[in-house]
Amino acid sequence: MPQIRKLPVGLVNKIAAGEVIERPASVVKELLENSIDAGAQQVEIAIDGGGTDLIRITDNGCGIDADQLELALAPHATSKLASSDDLFDVRTLGFRGEALASIAEVSHLTLRSRTASSDSGYELRCEGGTLEPIKPCATNVGTSIEVRHLFFNTPVRRKFLKAPQTEMAHVVDAFARIALAFPSVHMTLTSNDRLLHDLPPTERWVERIRAFYGDEIGDALIPVEHADDHVRIRGYVADPSVSRTNNRLQFLFLNGRYIRDRSLQHALGEAYRGLLMVGRLPICFLQLELDPKAIDVNVHPTKIEVRFADSGALYSRLLNALRHKFLTTDLVAKAAVPDREPSTLVGAGAASIEPVDRSASGTELMTWARQQSHALPAARDIHFDPVDPRRVPDFRPFPNFGGRTDPFVDPTNNAASGVTTPTSTPASPTDPLLGNSVATGCQILQTYLVTEDEDGMVIIDQHALHERIMFEQIKAKVLSKSLERQRLLVPETVQLAPSEAAIAIEAKEMLSEIGIEIEPFGGDTVLISSYPSFLAKMSPAEMLKQILDTLISGGKKVNPQDLLDNVMNMMACKAAVKAGDRLSPQEISALLEQRHLYRDTHHCPHGRPTALVFSRQQLDKMFKRN
Repeated sequence: MPQIRKLPVGLVNKIAAGEVIERPASVVKELLENSIDAGAQQVEIAIDGGGTDLIRITDNGCGIDADQLELALAPHATSKLASSDDLFDVRTLGFRGEALASIAEVSHLTLRSRTASSDSGYELRCEGGTLEPIKPCATNVGTSIEVRHLFFNTPVRRKFLKAPQTEMAHVVDAFARIALAFPSVHMTLTSNDRLLHDLPPTERWVERIRAFYGDEIGDALIPVEHADDHVRIRGYVADPSVSRTNNRLQFLFLNGRYIRDRSLQHALGEAYRGLLMVGRLPICFLQLELDPKAIDVNVHPTKIEVRFADSGALYSRLLNALRHKFLTTDLVAKAAVPDREPSTLVGAGAASIEPVDRSASGTELMTWARQQSHALPAARDIHFDPVDPRRVPDFRPFPNFGGRTDPFVDPTNNAASGVTTPTSTPASPTDPLLGNSVATGCQILQTYLVTEDEDGMVIIDQHALHERIMFEQIKAKVLSKSLERQRLLVPETVQLAPSEAAIAIEAKEMLSEIGIEIEPFGGDTVLISSYPSFLAKMSPAEMLKQILDTLISGGKKVNPQDLLDNVMNMMACKAAVKAGDRLSPQEISALLEQRHLYRDTHHCPHGRPTALVFSRQQLDKMFKRN
């Protein structure tokens, strides 16, 4: 019969670590919160190996007395609660008393601290929960905690960690959340001795937001302010013209604590209803202040989820505050002036220009570009060479793809009625590469191509088919290392989110494989110096950000080839013709011909069918000819 026994303290701490310390970013979060609760006005964070090798956090807070150092590493020991009543009036970031004990149990931890009343600091070391004697040390007033070899004695947890760059991206996210919540605290972050952020204290929250997310978001922020007897809401939401495909830039802070709450995020989405395209999500940086007695922050080990005494009322207040702001704000989209002309993509034979100083600021780069504008060739549309169906075509399957958006329609062409009829001659039915004959086709609804084969009538989704063709072309070029790229005449500066910047630098070689060459430009800014030729009409900055979104979602267990395929899928989708693009007769024939040059053209890279076939029998039955 099983016996009930009391678990050893070490095992209890390891179980607690499994709940509280999920990854290195969890350690950074817990230790940063302790520094803030200690009244620190300056905090320095140093990371090595994505946090698995070293996490060092040093602050100038109140410090810990020597006789309390061992107690600081004991389970369920805290200075932030005195009685059970305090659980319902929490005014600090941490209070459970589990974090330090859990961290010490699964790492090599060194705690150094000194109070203002002490002539010396004191040091306490702990390896896997085993304490060493306390000894004096030289240190400034405040506390410094070093965490090395995280999860060294819990290999199961360690093997579930992602690649160092992925873990570092999570660390940067954790750092950003606390740095945004407390702009009055000077914070620095370094990774492998490289300074990522140096954030001086500021009274203007928007400056701290700009430091992380750049001018694109900073310039789009709309201030929000609402206050009543129950809640105060203040901060910023982004103009609908600036949005994202995910909710990573939705920051909600409750009494200084970063939280995730589905109800409040739903209210945010409802406020933007009708202002954003499907699939786009709003950006916000909002601080909510409520009476701590109206909140239960003890419902989740990491305290990222909370429970409100009256969640419905808070939902309504947030929704109404945002809707009122939008009704009283001019949200008409403004035309954006491009930072560069299409002619800044330069190939062979380009005019010679003066070299650019890579250390220059973005403003200086633009000034330099204007001074050199006389050397630039005239801008021109991308030209698509005609297709020879007996060879594998290059990236440009259409003879004059750029002309499809011409608003003036030839009266002899049926395109005005939504139907385009080609005049080119179909390929030979005995062509060895094409197999069966390729019939001419027509375009309907500027989205579908209608043609026929020996089985019957074929309706083709022009975007899905072109997407598959583009994917196969890109993949062949990448694998053969022959992807055409062009250097940007003026390297484009791109301000990234902290997690995006960390991934971009780590993935520099992979980005080069797909034609995008980048280099660090200080902080979270990178320079794009080279770009795939076939994407010349698309924004390099936007393409880079979307690629990084794909990379961030990957990790240690993801097959590199699968990750590269996902990136190429996205690039093919962006480069392919879209629903609503009017194609010329030559473009229709070129697309139909290429349908038979590649495998798997019956589905796009995302699995959607590219064509529907209606057999002769089906047509006869529908028209009741049987």
